[in-house]
Amino acid sequence: MSGECQSPDCPGTRAEFFFKCGAHPTSDKDTSVALNLITSNRRSIPCIACTDVRSPVLVFQCNHRHVICLDCFHLYCVTRLNDRQFVHDAQLGYSLPCVAGCPNSLIKELHHFRILGEEQYTRYQQYGAEECVLQMGGVLCPRPGCGAGLLPEQGQRKVTCEGGNGLGCGFVFCRDCKEAYHEGDCDSLLEPSGATSQAYRVDKRAAEQARWEEASKETIKKTTKPCPRCNVPIEKNGGCMHMKCPQPQCKLEWCWNCGCEWNRACMGDHWFDV
Repeated sequence: MSGECQSPDCPGTRAEFFFKCGAHPTSDKDTSVALNLITSNRRSIPCIACTDVRSPVLVFQCNHRHVICLDCFHLYCVTRLNDRQFVHDAQLGYSLPCVAGCPNSLIKELHHFRILGEEQYTRYQQYGAEECVLQMGGVLCPRPGCGAGLLPEQGQRKVTCEGGNGLGCGFVFCRDCKEAYHEGDCDSLLEPSGATSQAYRVDKRAAEQARWEEASKETIKKTTKPCPRCNVPIEKNGGCMHMKCPQPQCKLEWCWNCGCEWNRACMGDHWFDV
């Protein structure tokens, strides 16, 4: 299959597809991983965040199957990464739920976060190690470009970034305010500049419209009607108003427009109505 590679500066035009058994878990050693939540937006569902109709999209595993475009998914992940708000699951690791906060909606295949790009995905991988340090009572070096994990003694206020094998930057800081070390009380215990929380809210109406399964139900309502005799749902996909029930025991020929058995009046009045 031919196409256009989306990687920067790549002139490739040939696509290759690989299949794997779904019974086996994926790992970083796999040459290809199935990103089962990403699909083409064939139902033209608006994104839950920007409300644009775009394709492809990511469909969350919540009950409503909320839809988000990949650009907004990227922004959602980076925002949560900046705010250190990824969710830890004992079996999955660090993941994210549906952007609308739906229960039981964590992304199970963590390779979906690879669409963040190399730089942000590397940040995501470091996140787990950093959180482990923090949960053990440690601190992260606040100097820009460092961020080394440190485990000072309990109650030790003066902390020196002295990572093993020369990894530490040597910065000496206050454990309480994360500024350069000082004697006396901290001037401020507010978050450092640039570390303010970035709210990521979803409009309630947009969330109602961005439902994958709901859109499918609406499509069924618009394109199907029950057979007047046996009530089996029958889909109309273009063509005229003359319908024929596919059930072998029924086979009623009827009019889509008026719901009656097909007759000459239907042929004359609305055979080819749109």
